[in-house]
Amino acid sequence: MTTGLWELVLQGVWITVQLLFFSALLACAVSFAVGVARTHRLWIVRFVAGFYTEVFRGTSALVMIFWVFFVLPPAFGWQLVPMWAGTLALGLTYGAYGSEIVRGALNSVDPAQREGGVALSFTPWQRMRLILLPQAVPEMIPPFSNLLVELLKGTSLVSVMGMGDLAFSGNLVRLALQESAHIYTYILLIYFVIAFALTRLMRGLEKRLKRGVGKAVRGGAVTSPEPVGTPVGGGAA
Repeated sequence: MTTGLWELVLQGVWITVQLLFFSALLACAVSFAVGVARTHRLWIVRFVAGFYTEVFRGTSALVMIFWVFFVLPPAFGWQLVPMWAGTLALGLTYGAYGSEIVRGALNSVDPAQREGGVALSFTPWQRMRLILLPQAVPEMIPPFSNLLVELLKGTSLVSVMGMGDLAFSGNLVRLALQESAHIYTYILLIYFVIAFALTRLMRGLEKRLKRGVGKAVRGGAVTSPEPVGTPVGGGAA
């Protein structure tokens, strides 16, 4: 390929990375907000959060992009640029999947930990911040890593809006050179390299968060650490 065509591909890589970053931030915020809401004590909060999850998890991300980019403008009288339309559609869609990860991780925490927080007169927010999340977040990282890779692959859907991401740029290069095998092989390799870097980054984050969480060896015996929120030298209850 010529220098100009490589520059087009690199520009597509940069747009893909930007879209991945913004949509991942939105998806993460939605995941925690909806996931925590699905464990709320009020049924109406759980119902609204569950309804959102079912709607966005049960619809096509591609159709959602069409809807946000083509349906919203006439309905509300404003137009989103492709970057923000793609961010909104992908963030809300993958955030619905992420909310199930958060909900499952929170529910997997030992109920005794919750009871310990109640015994210590912690507020619901204190129990969530000091007891539940520190134990649940490390368990969320592996599924979140998979979801992030899926989101990376989902960014290629924005090419239907004419957005110059990696997939769109690769198709332009293919049309210019009339060569499919080499171009799409390069595109696949670029996606793989980005996904591999994301996976390694998330694995390092998982190890960092799990440091000090688990079982510790004391006096030759394997013992469990004190539960989060439990006073030293005493039980929770």
